[in-house]
Amino acid sequence: MPDIKYDIMKEIGILSENSKGWRKELNLISWNGGEPKYDLRDWAPAHEKMGKGTTMNQDEVTKLREILNTIEL
Repeated sequence: MPDIKYDIMKEIGILSENSKGWRKELNLISWNGGEPKYDLRDWAPAHEKMGKGTTMNQDEVTKLREILNTIEL
């Protein structure tokens, strides 16, 4: 499996943290030198390891925001 390179451009927010210190975070990340995307996934405390997650471009984040605004909490 090839090395995946990432650069966390902006740490936007932490949604939760588990007992082992892993945090579910929303960040703006450049993957393998590409255009930065919004990224939601679990990270080890020093960002040295990551879990599976999802990336979204600006249009997708805007649409997600619209959808979340329709949910009654």
